[in-house]
Amino acid sequence: MKSIRLFFISVFLSAAASAVAGPPTYEAAQPLPTPADENHRELFDYELDYTGNSFFDDHGKFGNGDSLYNDFSYAHRFLITGKWYFRAGVEYERFDFDGTNNGLPDHLQTVHALLALEYVVHDHAGAGIEIQPGPYFQDKITGDSIDIPWKVWVTFPLKKDKIFAVIGAGGSIYSNPIIAPGGGIIWLFSDHLRLEGVFPKPALVYNPSDDWEFRIFGDLFYESFRTDDVITPERKLQVHNAVVQYSEDKAGVQVTYSGLKPFDIALGGGVTVRRDFDFFRAEASAKTNPAPFVKFEVKAKF
Repeated sequence: MKSIRLFFISVFLSAAASAVAGPPTYEAAQPLPTPADENHRELFDYELDYTGNSFFDDHGKFGNGDSLYNDFSYAHRFLITGKWYFRAGVEYERFDFDGTNNGLPDHLQTVHALLALEYVVHDHAGAGIEIQPGPYFQDKITGDSIDIPWKVWVTFPLKKDKIFAVIGAGGSIYSNPIIAPGGGIIWLFSDHLRLEGVFPKPALVYNPSDDWEFRIFGDLFYESFRTDDVITPERKLQVHNAVVQYSEDKAGVQVTYSGLKPFDIALGGGVTVRRDFDFFRAEASAKTNPAPFVKFEVKAKF
């Protein structure tokens, strides 16, 4: 597991020498062993999550529902100089909702670009800036469905070879608030065990070998979309062309197998503590009670 320590040491030296970034990619908090002095150029990721049925916390007005999440992304790294890369790609995300016909969106989706300037060591970005411009919509792509989510990050040591800090910020035109902080600490307890206490995706990670990883994690997901007609039993939630900030707060466990190179295959599950349709400009929202979720993910690097 020496590459984990080399990753953080290299990131610190680069950040001190160049002072480029701002605050954290939350991928920076997930170091994995990779071949020395090699950063892969082709990056592929597919994720499928299902959250089971639960009731809305609204005394029966909205009934109940479940959700299905699909996410596909592909990106290519272009070498600029040294370990600085420009990453360009595309991502498609979609939420599908089923259950009571309550007037809330039955799906939300986005197809957007992935554009980033990053300092990459052992396939992990320790500093950089990323934007994700594109339409975030329900059914219709319109001019006012275009958003530009962004994030900036940097990693640096607090205790040599042991504790590292990640600081950052992110936001978008339609998020609430428009700008929010992120980050935390990474604590390497040993070559096999580490704390990735970095929000919005904190985790406790155990690597018994290079091929296996076990993770206890949290995931605070927030993304905003332009909706069409939303006519619900709630008087405040009868809106047209409104922005909804959809969020899911999860806690669970995950196991990843990396023995089928170049693929990493992950299975996980746990509890979606809350799902929230927040129409913050209308000062109204619909939240669900907790429900179990399962997760499947495949990543590949070439």
